[in-house]
Amino acid sequence: MSEDTDSGRIEPVRYDEEEKYLLRNPREIRQVLQSLLDRRSLISAYPAPRHHTYPTALIALDEDSGQLLIDGSLQEPVNRIIEQAHHLTCVAQLDRIHIQFRLSQPVRTMIDGQTAFRTAVPEQLLRLQRREFYRLQVPLTQPLTCELPLPRGDGETEPLPLRVLDISGGGVALAVPADRPDFQPFREYDNCYLHLPDADPIPLRLMIRSLFRQVGHNGRETWRAGCQFTALPRGAEVLIQRYIFRMERQRSARERGIA
Repeated sequence: MSEDTDSGRIEPVRYDEEEKYLLRNPREIRQVLQSLLDRRSLISAYPAPRHHTYPTALIALDEDSGQLLIDGSLQEPVNRIIEQAHHLTCVAQLDRIHIQFRLSQPVRTMIDGQTAFRTAVPEQLLRLQRREFYRLQVPLTQPLTCELPLPRGDGETEPLPLRVLDISGGGVALAVPADRPDFQPFREYDNCYLHLPDADPIPLRLMIRSLFRQVGHNGRETWRAGCQFTALPRGAEVLIQRYIFRMERQRSARERGIA
């Protein structure tokens, strides 16, 4: 069964902004779901309306009944949240393509003594192939930071360095302390600075697009803030893509045993 972990988590995007990437043909939707099932792809599931996420995978796809089985959590409190959810927003990657779909009213069941959830096959599925959504998860051993000017009690601002969880040509996901109530979806921050290795700090403007609560293995609560670049200086996107490509090459080399 799935364990709760931060590795591989991918944030959802808004359906209303990506209408042209939606699949509605039942056969095409089942083909994508079957590929996720065959590869045992990691899925990040977001129960609504709670700000929570848990890693899971598809267990079975029954085309005759139009039902899906999805893995439960090893943690019973998480299973109770799922059981009470109106729906799950599920996010995954398939051949570096962003996959997203919604599962309505999950019903708890048991498979071989383990918790699972049964739900109907989704009626639509987002398959997003735009380049900027190919996200690089930033290694903990080679951290990145992004500074945001946040208000102090005296009305002034001070730069707060936040750890970058992942990065793409379109934005970053940031680890935000739980005690920062000033972080709200669609709030925009000017005069931010992204710190890439071997480069000058990049000035930019960010808009928060999503916020998700997450609890680490040490019990520490943080928020994952998905942020969109709303203004970049000339040449900044090239620097970001160059960094992503370099890190991908290093990762591939390590996997092949070259480095």
